[in-house]
Amino acid sequence: MDTENLATTFETHRPHLRAVTMRLLGSPVEADDAVQETWLRLARTDVSEVENLRAWLTTVAGRVALTMLQRRGTRAESDLAEAEAAVDEEPDPETRALQADALGAALHVVLERLEPAERLAFVLHDLFAVPFDEIATVVERSPAAARQLASRARRRVRGGSADGDPDPARRREVVAAFLTAARDGDFAGLLGVLDPDVELRADRVALAAAAANPNAPQVGGEMRGAEVVARVFTGRATAAQPALLDGAFGVAYAPGGQVRAAFDLVIVGGRIVAIEMIADPDVLAGIEVELR
Repeated sequence: MDTENLATTFETHRPHLRAVTMRLLGSPVEADDAVQETWLRLARTDVSEVENLRAWLTTVAGRVALTMLQRRGTRAESDLAEAEAAVDEEPDPETRALQADALGAALHVVLERLEPAERLAFVLHDLFAVPFDEIATVVERSPAAARQLASRARRRVRGGSADGDPDPARRREVVAAFLTAARDGDFAGLLGVLDPDVELRADRVALAAAAANPNAPQVGGEMRGAEVVARVFTGRATAAQPALLDGAFGVAYAPGGQVRAAFDLVIVGGRIVAIEMIADPDVLAGIEVELR
């Protein structure tokens, strides 16, 4: 591909790359610098064998942003204020909407609470659906470690986000209600504690364990909807108990006191909106689990 066609192709991906770098960096100026550096790297690279250029560019932009984050350290409040002000100064409505979205409450928490590698894993996976295999190459860790970074980031963001439910007492009540309904086979009770659009995610180890147990319910990698998710848990959870997962209330499957799996819950408005089943030993090893 000649330079002119390459530049034209790159421009079609620019809005996406700017969205990625804005979420990671929070600064319009830095986001533009990162996108420009991504273009320079593209121009110097033979991408004739690249099957998915968008994914390749996203990975490169993430790597550039990660380097910038590591160089500058923790973001200052003044930088956030400057970035927010820049939203109002942007004359392009499309770009203004992009910046306003990127500077939402979740980004504020991410910028203030997460380490660079956690931030990148969280943003790329949760917001842009980049596979952990690709994220792993950016953070120079294994896919399991990349998943662990994203999970830890998700818990930390949830714990301080305005749209989450960070109150420990309230979270404890929701967890208790969930476990009681699951153990008692109270389907209606489960529906009452689950958000109608609740999403259940299971890692590969959890999926394998469910598939190997003929008495276990069918579990997919991702399942959505209160009735679907309630069927997975109703009449079960006899060996599950409340637990602190990196300081946030969740559930641990711990027969005989040995943690075999963790259930990371995202709770909003007193209802569970997402459940992540974590059974991969490498990931569990990185989670501080305190049985309650």
